[in-house]
Amino acid sequence: MLRNREVQILLMFLFFISIIGIAISAIFISFLAAGIVFTVSFLLISCTLIFTKWRYKEIEKLSGYLQQIASGDFHLDVRDNNEGELSILKNNIYKVTKMLSSHSDVLQEDKAKLTNAISDISHQLKTPLTSMMVMADLLRDKHLDENKRLEFTRNIQIQLKRMEWLVSSLLKLSKIDAGTIVFKKEKVLVRSLIQNAVEPLLVPMDIKMQQLDVTGNPDAVFLGDYHWTTEALVNILKNCVEHTGEGGKISVQFSENALYTEIIISDNGKGIAKEDLPYIFKRFYKGKNASEESVGIGLAMAHSIITSQNGDIEVKSQTGAGTIFHIKFYKQVV
Repeated sequence: MLRNREVQILLMFLFFISIIGIAISAIFISFLAAGIVFTVSFLLISCTLIFTKWRYKEIEKLSGYLQQIASGDFHLDVRDNNEGELSILKNNIYKVTKMLSSHSDVLQEDKAKLTNAISDISHQLKTPLTSMMVMADLLRDKHLDENKRLEFTRNIQIQLKRMEWLVSSLLKLSKIDAGTIVFKKEKVLVRSLIQNAVEPLLVPMDIKMQQLDVTGNPDAVFLGDYHWTTEALVNILKNCVEHTGEGGKISVQFSENALYTEIIISDNGKGIAKEDLPYIFKRFYKGKNASEESVGIGLAMAHSIITSQNGDIEVKSQTGAGTIFHIKFYKQVV
């Protein structure tokens, strides 16, 4: 402690003041007064040293506490209810520690999610890649039947399209998560939006002889991004088409009121198991009734797109009785 320059300056200042006080008392008053001044000065310097030593011990404790924080230990508590600068400093350090602890938990959670996502992505890509490699090897055979050659070529094209869709969807999701996508806030006519979303699914619906019923207020609108909302609805409708059998029915109803614009998409398909309902919007989650081709990313993307536009989506379902997707876009409060 005595090697500290601040302490040395303080002691030199007190010693200098004491010498001056003793000399003035001895010259102008008496030696007895000089002795009293000496005694008081000695006690003052001693108390200063004791108090300074205590403060340095407290600061040393705080230094050790900060070193433990730097090593990742956020469980120590240095708070106290006393008055003074040290107490304020301890309380502020504790607040920062709790904040760092919270950030550390979030980072660990994000790290775990990233690890799981990479594992899921590699698994999803590995299956079609393996299939394509096998078929590519078979195509090298000069004596391969022409029909088989056409079949393998067509299967490779299907797998490539699937991989392209997966990579494209993952890129879109990552952009939404990173907040790099700026969703437009323009008037979207719901009738036009639904027509655009249904169009790419008309052929699969026709093949399965499914009935499509669209009803609603032709003037219903909401503020949002036409392109991205179409993407969300396509994924929801695609899920309905895939999980509804031949001759099934898919319904779309839409309306607008003073609080929100709603779109209700329902089907009479296989439905979703009760235990799967809380997780269907989580990426890469595949429920009991999911098809083999499903990668569990379409509904996750739809959820991200809708909720990023002041919207909300809920799902109700019963096994064997169909599924209902209830979408709401709330009015912007000015």
